[in-house]
Amino acid sequence: MTSSSSRIEDRLAAMGLSLPDSAPSRANFLPFRKSGNLLFLAGQICEWNGVPQYSGPVMPGYDLATAKKAAEMCALNLLFGIRAATGSLDSVSAVLRLGAFVSAPSGCADGPKIADGASELFINLYGDAGRHARTAVCVSGLPANALVEVDAIIEVND
Repeated sequence: MTSSSSRIEDRLAAMGLSLPDSAPSRANFLPFRKSGNLLFLAGQICEWNGVPQYSGPVMPGYDLATAKKAAEMCALNLLFGIRAATGSLDSVSAVLRLGAFVSAPSGCADGPKIADGASELFINLYGDAGRHARTAVCVSGLPANALVEVDAIIEVND
């Protein structure tokens, strides 16, 4: 491990993933807020370096694997926020909660399956410390017509 990388970033690389270069806010809010050892991360949509990549809503016959990739991209943006807030992805002691929002028509029951794309990334990176409580709901629309948005509450080491 080099001094410019972390154990978790090395795991990301081994999975063929990386963090975006930026995760800009779309409105007048903070991307994160720290209180004690809790880090509250604002919702991140499925965009890469500020450019939306997956549009909603979920349509009949959609591909679950692709939708889960959208949720995973949200998680990568959240990881960018963790590193920006703490200096290292290794500072995470526990992923406490994720909130996932999926753009879908009324009656869609697959929000939790799609949100698994974000949950699985945190669990694969952090093991038991990545297991979390979660809410996953379908909504009629998201910023930039995104398919998925995910927010998080993380416990970090002081």
